[in-house]
Amino acid sequence: YLLSYFYGRIYTLLISLRWVMLKYIYVLLISMVPIIELRGAIPYSQAMGLPILNSYIVAILGNLIPVPFVYFLAKKFLHWGEDKRFIGKFCKKILLKGHKAGEKILKKSGKSGILIALAIFIGIPFPGTGAYTGMLAASILDIDFKTSIFSAILGLILSGIIMATISFHVF
Repeated sequence: YLLSYFYGRIYTLLISLRWVMLKYIYVLLISMVPIIELRGAIPYSQAMGLPILNSYIVAILGNLIPVPFVYFLAKKFLHWGEDKRFIGKFCKKILLKGHKAGEKILKKSGKSGILIALAIFIGIPFPGTGAYTGMLAASILDIDFKTSIFSAILGLILSGIIMATISFHVF
């Protein structure tokens, strides 16, 4: 009888751990989605009743996973698509817009201030900002990868703090 009691308790524990892990996997996946990113993953985690610190860390890690791919592949794709029939206009427009915006940021922040400027751009939770957009801009501006990834980490920490604070008071 005692052995079956312990097996039952272990089984119940494993089932509950499975559901908690599944919620964290959802937080990770939501934070990887463009536009939604960490800004949607943290409120989701709070609505699901997950601890804020664990959710914060998982959301940041999830948002960082696609960052190197965006940095290294986006610019190549846009240059490749410039002369293509259906996407050429779009690719040229994005490249031109990225160069203009980047030059404006560089003019205001200078070469030394680009790390902070990019981190703030990534960190402020407004539509059109975030890790995807920030890394695309860094790629178009030819900012080195180390500076870009450090800016992304700082920006995501800032964004996570803002979203955790908002979510903590809402849920």
